[in-house]
Amino acid sequence: MVRKLAWRNLWRNRRRSVITLVSVALAVILSSLMMSIKNGVYANMIESLMGSFTGYIQLHAKGYWEEKNLDESLELTDSLKASLNNRNELNGFLPRIETGVLAASGNQTKFSMLVGMDPEAEDRNAHLSERVSTGSYLTPDDKAVLVGAGLAEYLKLDAGDTIVLLSQGYHGSNAAGKYPVKGIIHFGSPELSKQLVILPLKEAQWLLDMPERMTSLILIPKKPGHADVIASHLNESAGPGYEVLSWQTMNPSLVRMMATDKVEGYVFMSVLYLIISFGLFGTMLMMLAERRHEFGVLVAMGMRRGMLARMVWIELCMLSLLGAVIGIAGAFPVCAWFHYHPISLGDQLKDMVEEYGMEAVMQASMNPLIFAGQAVVVLIVATIIACYPLVKLQWLNAIKSMRA
Repeated sequence: MVRKLAWRNLWRNRRRSVITLVSVALAVILSSLMMSIKNGVYANMIESLMGSFTGYIQLHAKGYWEEKNLDESLELTDSLKASLNNRNELNGFLPRIETGVLAASGNQTKFSMLVGMDPEAEDRNAHLSERVSTGSYLTPDDKAVLVGAGLAEYLKLDAGDTIVLLSQGYHGSNAAGKYPVKGIIHFGSPELSKQLVILPLKEAQWLLDMPERMTSLILIPKKPGHADVIASHLNESAGPGYEVLSWQTMNPSLVRMMATDKVEGYVFMSVLYLIISFGLFGTMLMMLAERRHEFGVLVAMGMRRGMLARMVWIELCMLSLLGAVIGIAGAFPVCAWFHYHPISLGDQLKDMVEEYGMEAVMQASMNPLIFAGQAVVVLIVATIIACYPLVKLQWLNAIKSMRA
């Protein structure tokens, strides 16, 4: 009965209720869209960098990550392989060699990153062959390279051209090789495309004079969102000569940037919901003033003050949640549109954005928690505001109210 009364009372003053609903809905739409785009931009960047290339979790020989020295490489022993294959939280692992090289073509030179990898395993995991725009993908026995699109543009290379690689190999040996460019590969991260040279793992081991050795193992988690927790568990069980790092540990500057940006988003959301709070509080004050006589009559007839306060709280919650539902219904198609049709940032912002390793697009996220969170926040705001009438109605004087 209380819920029916609360619902009917909402529409006794339709104009006021509609204005409140619209204000709540607009705030929910704006905050949902903002959080959706923020989360989408970072999810896209993380997927471009970690999901398709650097990996969410890496295993190294202890000390390698600080020094990035080939002398701190590791050997994939049978015991290590068996240990990783028996981990339920992993879908497998990918052997890698990563080191700096001087890449040259004609009169152009550039310091680049050489990556030795198993082409077939990498393609199964990240579909790298689909990123090759010119030429063809590598096979395990190739003595050829894939070059990032940005690096190929700088060195004026195309498929079929030759690239010279100079570096320092294992235990200080000289590493020099001349390879045909088999293909040009694009990555979501422009920064990665500007410095990447990919060799088959066997050829990279030969070039750097480190047979059967590698610098890291890319571990593939079943739940990438739990990479930090999985890495922590693996670190506890790894032998004394190994270390396991999550992408958060390997990219602290990115984590800090994301945290700062989220704080800015929460501040903006707080301002929006503060405005909503004043609107709801004003609605509630007018409702109490207009219905003072009604409340006095109800108390005089025997209605408990607690039930009366509960009815007012239900009215406020209904009004808030209805506005939130309308807002979510309006925000969902807008976010879906920007998810499937990302916003291009244009040439003016492109260079600045690419410095952070991001694509120059803004793609919205469709994570349902973003939308559900808005309803929860609105309900919390309504509950806090409802504390005032809960206290006010406990001290209601029925006689004075009926004379009002």
